Amino acid sequence: MLKNKLFLFLFLIHFFTFSQDNISFISWNIRDFGKTKNTEELDRIADIVRDVDIVALQEVVAGPGGAQAVAHLADILNRKGSKWDYVVSNPTKSPKYATERYAFLWKTSRIKVKKRGNLISELDSLVDREPFFIDFYKNSRKLSVINFHSRPHDKNPESEIAVITDYLKKSYRHTPLLLVGDFNVDEKEPVFDNLKNLGFRAAVSNQRTTLKLSCDKNNYLNYAIDNIFYSHDILKLQGSASDFVMLCENLTNARMLSDHLPVFFEFSL
Repeated sequence: MLKNKLFLFLFLIHFFTFSQDNISFISWNIRDFGKTKNTEELDRIADIVRDVDIVALQEVVAGPGGAQAVAHLADILNRKGSKWDYVVSNPTKSPKYATERYAFLWKTSRIKVKKRGNLISELDSLVDREPFFIDFYKNSRKLSVINFHSRPHDKNPESEIAVITDYLKKSYRHTPLLLVGDFNVDEKEPVFDNLKNLGFRAAVSNQRTTLKLSCDKNNYLNYAIDNIFYSHDILKLQGSASDFVMLCENLTNARMLSDHLPVFFEFSL
């Protein structure tokens, strides 16, 4: 009996410690972020992401409104129970009308940052929007994240995915790394095979992440193109597309926030 109680005690300690070490992450393409969002909509976005540790955003507008919107979102999050910090990238070096920024937000009690990240400049001539790279730290353990928004599906995003895969082949040091964003390609497509051969896996599969303009036979989801790819040294606990729409009658209001669902990933290093 004593041995059983001791085992249970040690198990509970291990489970509590393990759960405290988990990291929760959202990647979200928020359409025209900084151009179309008012305070009420930012508050709704904050309610969707407030419970995770790190948020990666794509499609932050390149003008000053983009950075201001991220700062405003961080301020709203700060008033919802936790202290948040954020970083916004420089505008990407992109063709006309393709330039954007990326952003990260994180809970400072859970996650630390030593450097504020950088656009991967060696890729700026090879992709329309060069990715944004940053290192996070959880209890002294490093997590690298690459945030990326590919060109549209009809402009050969597969070539950009191949470029980023080649970059990882040369630079990936086999430490915990996430490649997150809007790839405009389903993770089941062959273009991701080489990435998977490097040991990366998709956090979600067979889950559509974009919203239709209207419901079609009570279905408002469209394409499975947003994802989080994680390296072999990351333990997946759960991954899903976070459906904040729920019902057809909510679709119009939901699309005021974005035409994409956020992708949620919980994991341990």
